[in-house]
Amino acid sequence: MDQPKFSQIHHLAIIASDYEQTKHFYVDILNLPIIRENIRPDKGDAKLDLALADGTELEIFIKPDAPDRPSYPEALGLRHLAFTTNQINETIAYLKEQGVTVEPLRTDDFTHKQMTFFYDPDMLPLELHE
Repeated sequence: MDQPKFSQIHHLAIIASDYEQTKHFYVDILNLPIIRENIRPDKGDAKLDLALADGTELEIFIKPDAPDRPSYPEALGLRHLAFTTNQINETIAYLKEQGVTVEPLRTDDFTHKQMTFFYDPDMLPLELHE
């Protein structure tokens, strides 16, 4: 078999703790459309699948009893999710109006583009990047 050729990321999955807070943040504030929404009593969780403009999906599993991250944010595994924007100042202003904590704007050392971090209700770091 030839080496695999991956065309794009199909989905990213995160775990959250509070269904209503998480849905409000990602759907109402970040304006990500719902693809599927499932309550799974047999697994003790809910699953919210959201769409990004490029076709990538964000899978959010809501598990109120999930353990905390062992360290923040340098635990092994996913470090953060980054969203591209061509209106970084406007997006930061909007997030702040919604009560979202946003770090000061800075320049990425490698790309030399503007970027910053903000946080979801479970304090998962999310990045805005030009």
